[in-house]
Amino acid sequence: MPLLILIADDDPGIRLAVKDYLELAGYSVVAASNGLEALNLLDTYHPHLLVSDIKMPRLDGYSLVTKVRQQPEFRLLPVIFLTERGSTEERIRGYQVGCDIYLPKPFEMEELKAVIRNLLERAQMVQSERQYQKLKPEESPKTRDVLTSSLQDDFKLTNREREVLEHLARGLSNIEIGQKLHLSSRTIEKYVSSLLRKTNTNNRAELVRFSLEHRLID
Repeated sequence: MPLLILIADDDPGIRLAVKDYLELAGYSVVAASNGLEALNLLDTYHPHLLVSDIKMPRLDGYSLVTKVRQQPEFRLLPVIFLTERGSTEERIRGYQVGCDIYLPKPFEMEELKAVIRNLLERAQMVQSERQYQKLKPEESPKTRDVLTSSLQDDFKLTNREREVLEHLARGLSNIEIGQKLHLSSRTIEKYVSSLLRKTNTNNRAELVRFSLEHRLID
């Protein structure tokens, strides 16, 4: 079943163009012409991702995302802002209310598709890990502490590697981790490579799963 994307934009041209493009890319799409309509569609369809303009009638994008984040079932919903408002202050406000990516208009459809794919893959990875954790049998606190201590000694992760690993488990990209740790994305990639090598895993999903399973991170 195709993943469902909700688009909120008061410009009918942009709304239709994005909808058609994403449907051709294999997604299901529902569209709203204002923030209030988008909020109603959100409750009706429970989409996997929201693409929203900021300046809209009845309820603007900032207010829409604020209301979305207040609902527990949508706190991790990926959100992309598409807007002509491109100042630093406005971008900061967008991130503060809970958007994941801020793309200024005009934008390239290929970039939008790449961003959507990245966010959806990350969201699915986080969801899979949470379901996996729920299915795991409980361990006694004493056993857990012994295993954790033993594994930490075996893998000998540095403090910086642990920080990177914790951010990876939250689904952050190299750029986002670099921004939080004040490091370049290339440096973060080196830490990721080191973690993959130490844990003998092949990709980030395996790395996160291994780390959670063996309690290398909380």
